[in-house]
Amino acid sequence: MVLNHQPCRYLLSTKKFSLWGDYEMHILVVDLLAERVAFGRSGVKEILSHFLNPQVSLWSPHTTERVDYGFGTVVESPVSCDLIIITGSKRNVSMWENWMDDVSRLIQTAEVPIMGICFGHQIIAASLGGKVERADKNSAGVCEVQYNDGKVVNAVFTHQDHVVDAGELEVIASAEHCKIAACRHPHRPILSVQFHPEAVQSVLDDAIECGEMTPIERQQFDLSQDIINTTESLLAPLRIGDYI
Repeated sequence: MVLNHQPCRYLLSTKKFSLWGDYEMHILVVDLLAERVAFGRSGVKEILSHFLNPQVSLWSPHTTERVDYGFGTVVESPVSCDLIIITGSKRNVSMWENWMDDVSRLIQTAEVPIMGICFGHQIIAASLGGKVERADKNSAGVCEVQYNDGKVVNAVFTHQDHVVDAGELEVIASAEHCKIAACRHPHRPILSVQFHPEAVQSVLDDAIECGEMTPIERQQFDLSQDIINTTESLLAPLRIGDYI
């Protein structure tokens, strides 16, 4: 499906993407943790906090059961938008399911910028000629990420699937346990990261409170370090305004 898109311009401020004029940015979230309170609702809310009052559509092709987010409009299929964000998921690209075909077609045909996180990173690569494989064990913790431009950051990882071939994408960052930690497309406005920039303190606190994470599991993630966030890892590098 090709998404129709109305021209607009964006200004990157210190913390959020703002708008020139009265145009309201429309974000389509491919919301693949919609059934979860912390890693779904709180995680998406944290991502959206880096934008200034966007219009939000939530598309969850993997499930009909979802948490009431209290924001956004739930849609049954992709809608016209200015930006697509594909979230993480409990499902696995290495264990392909039929609904993933719809997400893959969206990635292949969309004419607007796309950002992918964790599962989103993996399905973007798989949809554009790459390959995803499952490791023997899960990787979880705060790890150092080395960007090709020399920048070194700390990021939160939790995954077992790995992109092993980036396909059309260019690899722009790696970690010791994850050789393809971030990618961008050379010709299209697509950027993806294997790590979770939205996994901030409040999201992890919510995960413990609602039972999605145990206190022992929480100890794997040392957030006393300076962790790269959504603006730094996705919004600023993609330079949305260059494509709109």
